[in-house]
Amino acid sequence: MNKFFFLCCLLLAGSSPALAQTPTDSVSIEGRWDITIDVNGKPQPSWLEVRHSGHRTLVGDFVGISGSARPIAQVHYAGGKVHFTIPPQWENGGGNLELEGAVRGSGLAGTITFPNGKQHSWTAEKAPLLQRNGAPVWGEPIQLFNGSDLTGWRSLGTQNQWQAKDGILFSPKSGANLATEAVFTDFKLHIEFRYPKGSNSGVYLRGRHEVQIEDSRGTKPWPGGFGAVYGFIAPSEQAAKAPGEWQTYDITLVGRMLTLVANGVTVICNREIPGITGGALDSREGEPGPLYLQGDHGAIEYRNIVLTPAK
Repeated sequence: MNKFFFLCCLLLAGSSPALAQTPTDSVSIEGRWDITIDVNGKPQPSWLEVRHSGHRTLVGDFVGISGSARPIAQVHYAGGKVHFTIPPQWENGGGNLELEGAVRGSGLAGTITFPNGKQHSWTAEKAPLLQRNGAPVWGEPIQLFNGSDLTGWRSLGTQNQWQAKDGILFSPKSGANLATEAVFTDFKLHIEFRYPKGSNSGVYLRGRHEVQIEDSRGTKPWPGGFGAVYGFIAPSEQAAKAPGEWQTYDITLVGRMLTLVANGVTVICNREIPGITGGALDSREGEPGPLYLQGDHGAIEYRNIVLTPAK
């Protein structure tokens, strides 16, 4: 027997049975998926990425209804069926989170069991690439906040605690989030903010990708702190000022590519945002979305909110 042929046979014999028996399975499951979970009739967004690790294992990342992206040690996929289990993050309950499903047309569908034991159905479709063919042409800047009232904004909760006074848009305590009535696709954003010690907020781009605002001065950069795309991208350096000082973000979002200048320092330079972050309004990444400000993690103030859309 040809030595090369014999070696190939040995390698195939030692490969994963699932991938060896159904070599096209991993092709159909690999990639990014925008998930919608039906929670008692209310659609809730989620996200999944599946990729190869070596020759025989599928791994991935998952974003639940809340929280940050978390790793999946192994995604099991064979015969058009997918399954994985991961430890809880912010969910209530003592169990693990378990997702199972199957291919349905060009998408996926199945059930998800949360750590508290409650089970819900879900569907998924392949996430769009959001690639752009050229550099954007920018339109005219838009003042999103008029400095005196909440015109152009809507509360995302039953009770609105947001107020406007003397050019400042502020939430004096934890409560509802706030979103623009207008929606946007690609844009440049200038926004100024101030928080008290220990507080936390976030700016959601298209209502789906959170740029974190947090009292992080003196700490090392990490994917959940000041200047991060929550759970996905850590800033290159810590640019946070002290609590009580006005600070600035200048953000450019084109497709999935983001650049963030925090307090005059470029901390993220043209990096890809893989998917939605926890707390997103929906998982329809290919659609325009609002600017939304997080108001459920403590007091926060904003001013000088200027968005320049791409034409």
